[in-house]
Amino acid sequence: MKGLLLKDFYMTIKYCRMTLVVSVLFLILAFFNDSLFILFYPGMICGLIPTTLLAYDERSRWLQYSMTMPYTKTQIVSSKYLIGLIGQILMLLVIAAVLAVKMRMSGSFMLREYLITLMLIAILSLFSSSVSLPFIFKLGVEKGRITYYVMVGVVCGLGGGASVVLGKEIPQHMALDSVLPVLLLIVVGIYALSWYLSVVFFQKREI
Repeated sequence: MKGLLLKDFYMTIKYCRMTLVVSVLFLILAFFNDSLFILFYPGMICGLIPTTLLAYDERSRWLQYSMTMPYTKTQIVSSKYLIGLIGQILMLLVIAAVLAVKMRMSGSFMLREYLITLMLIAILSLFSSSVSLPFIFKLGVEKGRITYYVMVGVVCGLGGGASVVLGKEIPQHMALDSVLPVLLLIVVGIYALSWYLSVVFFQKREI
């Protein structure tokens, strides 16, 4: 399992450089722009990294080659989910630091809004990978690509909508501080269910 994680880590560094570069650029822009979508975007695209890795695995026929190694299909699926989860957590920590500095510099730091924003980012990034990955593990990247693009559009739309909502300060009149933790737990459960479904689908798929 450690070998699979190292392999996916090296692939992320090599093939997802633009994703990391774009994320850094958006985080820099966050200091000069008040749109919260700029903070949402890095977390969301990090949630889609496993899909990119799967595309390269299929293109290089690594999945067929992996069947000759002492790896189970469950481990192959799990490595993608773990690398995606690790990437999202690391990006969330970076976003948390950037957001804290930005709010401190502008003199607008409020713990409630700070935590609400971080929970929204975590929910959107987890949701993006949770929905798309089972389809891709079942159908393959080429056939499941439409789900990938639809999910990018949906997540970007949700991120933009959340940005508008926060920008209008509607959360001041809503119980988001009590609703979002529950929603986050639900999305974590969806992520776990997605993981299980991907294992089931991939085990039945002919490689």
